[in-house]
Amino acid sequence: MKKFNVIVLAGDRSTNDSMVQSAGIPCKAFLPVNGRAMILRVLDALESARNVSSCIVCGPEKALLPLEPELDHLIKSGKVRWIENKATPSASVYHVLNLFRDELPMLVTTADHALLTPEITDYFCHEALQLGCDVVAGLVKHSLVVDRFPETSRTVIKLRDGNFCSCNLFAFLTPHACEAASFWRACEEKRKKPWQQIKVMGWINVLLYITRLMSLHQALQRLSSVMDVQTDVVLLPFPEAAIDVDKISDWRLVEKIIVDREDNKDMSVL
Repeated sequence: MKKFNVIVLAGDRSTNDSMVQSAGIPCKAFLPVNGRAMILRVLDALESARNVSSCIVCGPEKALLPLEPELDHLIKSGKVRWIENKATPSASVYHVLNLFRDELPMLVTTADHALLTPEITDYFCHEALQLGCDVVAGLVKHSLVVDRFPETSRTVIKLRDGNFCSCNLFAFLTPHACEAASFWRACEEKRKKPWQQIKVMGWINVLLYITRLMSLHQALQRLSSVMDVQTDVVLLPFPEAAIDVDKISDWRLVEKIIVDREDNKDMSVL
């Protein structure tokens, strides 16, 4: 089975992040969860995953790396590669994919995916490779997330046959997959111009989504057509895969989950 190289997006989108200010840290990737920076928890999970061969960290700023000595050591030792991040996540992905076109397949995730585990990573990578597509995204049924974590509020993709949450897991499997990153970048560049963004996505597609007339399968077919890239999804059975740290309430929830997880691990050893 092919192993994945992983891009971990670790650049800050904003200089005015309430979590960063509250924790007194220089960037979001260094946010501590039960005493360990989120980005290190993500790298721990990826290092233990069977289907991962190497990691590329995109951001944070190079000047900040010495402030997280363990990350700095991983980069200086060559265990992890560092690439300067671009202005947006999509631009960063597009840039790194083009730099490392010969190192596909690539898995993209984020530094705030603090609940990522080797099991989640391996499940997604294994299933993504079976689909024969260019690009694959991870989703979790919204009902699974609500049943397990009723206190959380996630962004929901609402379709005719169900509601789904993104997992910040994306597999770029073929050279043609770079077109999807280019399309994502074009959409992100127009995020402050809704009418232009709708034009990129296609008026009919947006209307069908708003009115919830599309099933997941139909949405994927239309997205594939718009991007000229074959896309599919992996439905993950792990509700925690849909929880990243976007706000202080997420931080508190993730901290609680990690503490419980690590306490249970300690008990099992005893």
